[in-house]
Amino acid sequence: MTSSANTPLIELKGVGKSYGNIIALHGIDLRVGAGEVTCVLGDNGAGKSTLIKIMSGLHRQSEGELLVDGEATTFGSPKQAVDQGISTVYQDLAVVSLRPVWRNFFLGQELRKGKIFKTLDTRAMRARTIDELRKMGIDLPDVDAPIGSLSGGQRQCVAIARAIFFGARVLILDEPTAALGVKQSGMVLRYISAAREKGFGVVFITHNPHHAYMVGDHFVLLDRGRQTLDCARDDISLDDLTKEMAGGDELATLSDELRR
Repeated sequence: MTSSANTPLIELKGVGKSYGNIIALHGIDLRVGAGEVTCVLGDNGAGKSTLIKIMSGLHRQSEGELLVDGEATTFGSPKQAVDQGISTVYQDLAVVSLRPVWRNFFLGQELRKGKIFKTLDTRAMRARTIDELRKMGIDLPDVDAPIGSLSGGQRQCVAIARAIFFGARVLILDEPTAALGVKQSGMVLRYISAAREKGFGVVFITHNPHHAYMVGDHFVLLDRGRQTLDCARDDISLDDLTKEMAGGDELATLSDELRR
């Protein structure tokens, strides 16, 4: 199913999640449109991981609605989310470090040839991997190299390109720049911008307001399972976003105390 121009690809309305007496999320509203980057910010324990699990079909929400293309949806598994075009790229990337880049690109979805005795179509997979990476501006010197030999930024970009190739319309990126240096982070951020320009919806999960502000169109801030901020880029500056994430009034009080 495809959405109209004004209908979000995926939307959460009043979504919450409880584990027994523990409330992990409550009252979360979030919209992800085509050609938009929605940044979800928060420190450890803010609820980002739980939000990812709900959007990716790993867990069901305890309250509220999840809508895909404007229709209320309940995912019974991550595969159902993937079938709806919602793909999640986790921090660990789910790659086999010693296998070549092209083998990881088609990991679990290999192309085969032959009518009776089907064998891996290595030539087609290598060529398709090179072509798909170049489409998104990734020019690797050798797709036969073990993926573990690539930089962290390159591995992230390969994982994102793989998700797009296999039908993703919405990319949920779990802290893709968390363990990267400045140059590698820049590579991933440029790739996120390229995905937006090609019309994909992106959910960028991060604890780094500077990275979020470089590519984000919309910002949602979580704090201990609650949504404390929901605004467009035009409505907030980087300084204010950083202050909100640092605690706003609490940060100002700390600054005053440090000056004394």
